[in-house]
Amino acid sequence: MEKKGRFSKLIVTLVVMLNILFTVAVLYIFLHTGSEPATLIGCWFAFTTTELWALASIKKTKVKKGDEKSE
Repeated sequence: MEKKGRFSKLIVTLVVMLNILFTVAVLYIFLHTGSEPATLIGCWFAFTTTELWALASIKKTKVKKGDEKSE
């Protein structure tokens, strides 16, 4: 695997895995209590989506700067 971009791939994989774990935990809690933590769910997915969006924006900026340097 090439060294460049490994960190962003790790972050994306980590966020996806954390989202899966969070979903399983929320479903487990809902099964036992019959109540869902709607605010927590909304905040969690807003946070992880923002993190991925920011990472994509950084990557896009780096790619754009790389294209400008090659011209």
